[in-house]
Amino acid sequence: MSRVQQIEVAEADDGVRLDRWFKRHYPALKHGKLEKLLRKGQIRVDGGRAKANARLETGQTVRVPPLDDEDTGSRRPIQRISEEEREFIRSLVIFENDEMFALNKPPGLAVQGGSKTEVHIDGMLEGLRPPPTKDGEGERPKLVHRLDKDTSGVLVLAKTANAAAKLSKAFQGRNVEKIYWGLCMGVPHPLQGTIDLPLAKRDAGHGGERVVPAKQGDPDAQRAITHYTVLEATGKKASWIAMMPVTGRTHQLRAHMAALGTPIVGDGKYGGDEAFLGGNISKKLHLHARQITLPGRRQNITIVAPLTAHMAKSWDFFGFSEKDHDDPFEELER
Repeated sequence: MSRVQQIEVAEADDGVRLDRWFKRHYPALKHGKLEKLLRKGQIRVDGGRAKANARLETGQTVRVPPLDDEDTGSRRPIQRISEEEREFIRSLVIFENDEMFALNKPPGLAVQGGSKTEVHIDGMLEGLRPPPTKDGEGERPKLVHRLDKDTSGVLVLAKTANAAAKLSKAFQGRNVEKIYWGLCMGVPHPLQGTIDLPLAKRDAGHGGERVVPAKQGDPDAQRAITHYTVLEATGKKASWIAMMPVTGRTHQLRAHMAALGTPIVGDGKYGGDEAFLGGNISKKLHLHARQITLPGRRQNITIVAPLTAHMAKSWDFFGFSEKDHDDPFEELER
């Protein structure tokens, strides 16, 4: 039987329902037993009682009571994946050290599973587990943050539980700097600025959700801040924009750019029919996690992800150079 644990909610689990959080981290725990533990108050969030449908936020603490081995899944065999999946997940690795992997996630591939999502990054992480040694099996890599399914780019994985705790703390403490690239409809004015616009989650039907600019007094409002700068533009038709999120709200960059009147190309959810350029430009979302900088032992670690195929094609079409603008926020006080 395990002991009582106080687990801090990682950025990868921000906005997830409490029952789904348990499904991710304790897949062997049956729903009936989970409900019983909730009714008895043995599971708590930030010290208070919680319901199964409570939405978790990054930095909150979940109290997990002592669980039997059958509930923690500690007796379950290691998940097996196909050789094709193993080769695929390894092909995505763009950086590795003794604490982490970084992947260049392709668009259209979910980071975690759901009721209708069977193929996802989390399900293939066995392919990055180190080979067994005389001391036993190596640890399966762990997610420490997430990207939307349709967003491509840098995704960081921790190699061990200790590394996961360290990296999660860095993400939660905003010690990690992220820069995204996007192709947007039109050109925002001013060409450089900061969007400080609270967002609130709303039900989008069919089990989905979206965020909208929050009105004053909205109890669901969460502060959302994004720095942005236009790197290049093609007249008034489209622009290459770099975005640096200060906060990490669901769909923050997509909602903020739409609020400026310059939705990200391919983002029908927030930009509607006006978010598609047509012609040779792909209908896929043009949002890419280009760069991430993490604190290191001696110096910061910066990881850069090359543009994925559909965005590289659009860059070529407009004559943009991926090698330009290494630090678009050099003048920003950080």
